[in-house]
Amino acid sequence: MRNFLCPNCRRVVFFESFECDGCGTATGYSAESRKMVTLPHPKRRCANHATAGCNWVMPEAKAGGLCPSCLVTRTRPNDADLSGDRDIADSYIASEGAKRRLVFQLLELGLPLDGLGFDLLASKRESVTIGHVNGIVTIDLAEFDDAHRERLRQELGEPYRTLLGHMRHEVGHFYWEGLAGADVDRFRELFGDERADYTAALERHYRNSPVAGWSEDYVSAYAAAHPWEDWAETFAHYLHIRDTLQTAAAFGVILAGPSLGTAEPTAPSPDPQDRMEDILADWIPLASALNAINRSMGHHDAYPFVLSLTVMKKLGFVHKMVLAATGL
Repeated sequence: MRNFLCPNCRRVVFFESFECDGCGTATGYSAESRKMVTLPHPKRRCANHATAGCNWVMPEAKAGGLCPSCLVTRTRPNDADLSGDRDIADSYIASEGAKRRLVFQLLELGLPLDGLGFDLLASKRESVTIGHVNGIVTIDLAEFDDAHRERLRQELGEPYRTLLGHMRHEVGHFYWEGLAGADVDRFRELFGDERADYTAALERHYRNSPVAGWSEDYVSAYAAAHPWEDWAETFAHYLHIRDTLQTAAAFGVILAGPSLGTAEPTAPSPDPQDRMEDILADWIPLASALNAINRSMGHHDAYPFVLSLTVMKKLGFVHKMVLAATGL
């Protein structure tokens, strides 16, 4: 993500900020200008600013309306639950926050939102089946709870699970037809034949241990379950990589040292037209540094994955399809 500055004092403000910590100026994110703006302004806050914790703003002509991120929420908890249950309200606000980061990135990449919707449901109140069906991504708000998410991570054998990461995976399913479908023959060469029985494939995955040697061909054990899951997992990692590199570049993060294979400091490049090989050349040392920093703080690796040559080719295919679809 790009960094943002307070329009008044030019201090860095976070993407989620409602005001500048330095001068106290009220701020909001404008999807039209892709900048933080001050309030009052010829814009107004999104109608969901109180309910969803949304700091995006709308043109004055659309006062009272919803921002591009809130517009793709099809279903949310009812007002009684949001006002009467703190856990549900906090989970909903956190889910909308993760979705705003996702929508920001999709808009930055130039990917369309038409046909995409989110059902943000509370399993505390009803049975929730997470996943993607016909453009609708269903998220269980319990994913916000650290204990719940960690239990799922352990049960599913996942080295990494976050609310934002889950959303990135599910929108990968949404974009499969529009992106991978544009070159389905090449997709099948890399990922396999998606016409294989999906339900049976998932049953095999959950019934058996991970496929031996899966890391040689897949970015995660779950990706080995079926070509659609392989695509969704790879697409999610593509978004992880692009967003983190953009953030590093925006804040001028410089990596140097013989252990990184270079004698000169290097800064990640945010150029969207870079070849995937160049993007990965920036990403691998940055991921190594992030992991080392996390370990120094006693945390798990920030990026607990090893990208094989086969996975890199798959990421290259995703990159090529994104560029083709967005005209970059």
